[in-house]
Amino acid sequence: MAASDTRDFAREIEDLGYPALWIPESVNSKEVFAHATFLLGVTKRLIVATGIANIYARDPVAMANGARFLAEAYPGRFVLGLGVSHKPAVERRGGSYGRPVESMAAYLDAMAAAAYVGPAATEPAAILLAALGPKMLELAGARTAGAHPYLSLPAHAAFAREHAGADAVVAFEQAAVIEPEAGAARVVARNHMRRYLRLENYANNLRRMGVTDEDLTGEGSDRLVDSIVAWGSVDAVAGRVRSLLATGADHVCIQALPTERLSQIAQLRALAAVLL
Repeated sequence: MAASDTRDFAREIEDLGYPALWIPESVNSKEVFAHATFLLGVTKRLIVATGIANIYARDPVAMANGARFLAEAYPGRFVLGLGVSHKPAVERRGGSYGRPVESMAAYLDAMAAAAYVGPAATEPAAILLAALGPKMLELAGARTAGAHPYLSLPAHAAFAREHAGADAVVAFEQAAVIEPEAGAARVVARNHMRRYLRLENYANNLRRMGVTDEDLTGEGSDRLVDSIVAWGSVDAVAGRVRSLLATGADHVCIQALPTERLSQIAQLRALAAVLL
């Protein structure tokens, strides 16, 4: 989106009653701190959460102090989601991909030790980790406010809760498409999932959750697609969200996938009417 469209989108999300807006960071995307600052400045109450700020995109001092400033400037409205990204993306940046849990633990140590000359925030920014496997989930629960699992099965909400701990935030991402026709919905879902299934971190997590290599073949089995992407009527998608909240998640980030018939914001308007 252009900046003006992003501004209008964020303001409508706020007006609809959604408490938070998650924004991504990829190799080719908007820089996530600049993006978050813009969105916080054009809204009044909306929480802006990074999903996910890549630890290989900036050193830990820059990450810590960027979060400290936004926490002071916008009290209670900035959440820093951190992740180790993926080997191909890190190598495209010219980096060297380390062991995920060890790399994240060392990065958190360096963030905590970073000096800062600005005024302290009344409430430090909450930090969440992009976490799928048991060890990263345990690190999230022990060292941060919690975890932000992405592209996983509904059963992963309970799995994340078990490993992150009772006091951790489990902010579960749920892709969704309001489309009652199975064939059309799965086309949209597969277009979304295609790039992720090629990434080792996601494929290994799905295998951990009981997905077979047959399910992962090609663009994914119907069973896998239906597990990862909630589709159907507004009530069906809302039902998936409520189920996640009942089985381990205490926050659900809805990623609406646009169709030829319904834009992303149109779907979020429809879901707001039944969820908020």
